[in-house]
Amino acid sequence: MAKLNSIGLDIEKSKALAEKLNELLADYSIFYQNVRGYHWNIKGDKFFELHDKFQELYEDLFIKIDEVAERIRTLGHTPNHKFSIYQKEAKIKESSEVADGIQDMKDTLESFKIIIILQREILELSADAEDEGTNALMSDYISEQEKLVWMYSAYLK
Repeated sequence: MAKLNSIGLDIEKSKALAEKLNELLADYSIFYQNVRGYHWNIKGDKFFELHDKFQELYEDLFIKIDEVAERIRTLGHTPNHKFSIYQKEAKIKESSEVADGIQDMKDTLESFKIIIILQREILELSADAEDEGTNALMSDYISEQEKLVWMYSAYLK
């Protein structure tokens, strides 16, 4: 019989989930800071609409960062908190050009692609671990972000 953690999940499967969630935490943290840069530095004729959209996005990312970290704790593990770790582990890289709205939107879409793929991997792990809490979180994130990808893609066309 498998050893179970305090919420009744297999300890080894929970550890694997926490490791993947820490990867997601790293990507979210870099993505968040990139979007803050877009918000602060955007220029041009689309300033007002993009400035507001980027604020909506970074506020949402801030909430997700907290939720992911708390889920890692719920699974009985420690969320990473150092940017040095995030920079090593994240697939999303820091944006250097943050004042060009079109490029910022393209970078945002690429970041969503990375995150959605990772969240689908986590969804598979959480289903295998029978972890409904993580499963629901990832499912909600994916649904919401797929809609944003559609909207942001439509903006660019």
